[in-house]
Amino acid sequence: MPSRSDATVDYALIGGGIMSATLAILLTELDPDASVHVYERLLEPAQESSDPWRNAGTGHAALCELNYTPERPDGSIDITKAIAINEQFKASRELWDFLAGAGLLPADTPFVSPVPHMNLVIGAENVDYLRRRHAALTAHPNFADMEYTTDPAVIAEWAPLLMEGRDGADPVAATRSPEGTDVDFGSLTRAMFEAAKQRGVVVHTSVEVSAVRRSSRGWDLKVRDSRWNPLGERSRARARFVFVGAGGGALRLLQSTRIPEVRGFAGFPISGQFLRTFDPALVARHRAKVYGKADGGAPPMSVPHLDTRVVDGRTALMFGPFAGFSVKFLRFGSPLDAFRTIRPANLLPMLAVARDNLGLVKYLVTELLATPSAKLRSLQKFFPGAERAGWTLITAGQRVQMIKPDPKRTGALQFGTEVITSADGSVAGLLGASPGASTAAYAMAQVVERCFGADRPEWVERLREIMPSLARADADPHDAKPAGPV
Repeated sequence: MPSRSDATVDYALIGGGIMSATLAILLTELDPDASVHVYERLLEPAQESSDPWRNAGTGHAALCELNYTPERPDGSIDITKAIAINEQFKASRELWDFLAGAGLLPADTPFVSPVPHMNLVIGAENVDYLRRRHAALTAHPNFADMEYTTDPAVIAEWAPLLMEGRDGADPVAATRSPEGTDVDFGSLTRAMFEAAKQRGVVVHTSVEVSAVRRSSRGWDLKVRDSRWNPLGERSRARARFVFVGAGGGALRLLQSTRIPEVRGFAGFPISGQFLRTFDPALVARHRAKVYGKADGGAPPMSVPHLDTRVVDGRTALMFGPFAGFSVKFLRFGSPLDAFRTIRPANLLPMLAVARDNLGLVKYLVTELLATPSAKLRSLQKFFPGAERAGWTLITAGQRVQMIKPDPKRTGALQFGTEVITSADGSVAGLLGASPGASTAAYAMAQVVERCFGADRPEWVERLREIMPSLARADADPHDAKPAGPV
């Protein structure tokens, strides 16, 4: 529990997920003599979005995520975001390999499983798009191994369940990237915290930070310890630097700092559900993460996919997500979460988003009204032979999409992640969702560079030694050569 004394720690990290775990281990590498404290409100780290059953476990590398490769008006495929995301995920792999080499993570990286990433599309228009996407991506060395086919027999060889019982009335196409991965972010997060603790990091659990206020000696954290009594013992912690990596709880805590950089931001919560099966007969015949195309009005994070998942050594299949709505901002949050973040400065952005995203509202209403039979029909678009028996509907994590102030439109709904830093570099936070955990190393390197890079350029250089992909991920996307119409 934080002390009641006026002792000031160097770095306070709020939230026990993959972001704080990554930043904690980076800080021990860059500033080994500093004090680093982590504050997690639940009993253990990695119980919210970093829990393996609260996310899809995809090692997001833009191999199968069609929303990272939009079509331009002239018919060309824009691959700039795909290249950046791919390099960002490579940075995460480089960090994990570095930690394994240093003996801080298991050498066999058991939390990463090789699982090919695939796309499956149906219909002539979608087949043509996937063909052009494949041609554009494979022109870049990062995607040179991606395969493409319109042959149902080849698709059946790659992933048998996709073609069993399919009537063949519509043309189909698929891509396959053998280097794809499934990641158990829960075990990874816990392993990284254990490594950080070996280096002196203090991890407080069952301790909730309710507010962060600036003081003459840094930042004061109002904390509540819920271990000893239902109301919790209240006290205070003090830090020179604060990182808010609290998932859906980050917005309210950043608002409490009153830094102008977060003014006007709001959140839009979307929950998710998946169908899951451990049926060994099905699991044995599907080894892939297969992404399709989102329905009209659906957010990018709701792209349907049929996934192999490996959690604690046990393999399952998951299909989804099916979107839901809750005013909670955290899976283990409060129904008041959304209302607590409403401010005069973000009312107009919220209203503008409601005005401009009627398609999303219609999609959410349709999803909320979907019956079990409708969910089964969605699964059968991927796996025509699917039967209801053996599949269980599970509730996954709660995601809070950013509503970002936009001078031209008043507000805009964002589906990525964004690092927020104060002008003086003493506080930082992360807002948004996908690609999230997969790009944690890149996001936390951004925190280090923005907050400390001017005074400690050697830290930035050290990070790029550990993760060479950081430099390529930071490259100007306009330097990438666009692929023309194919």
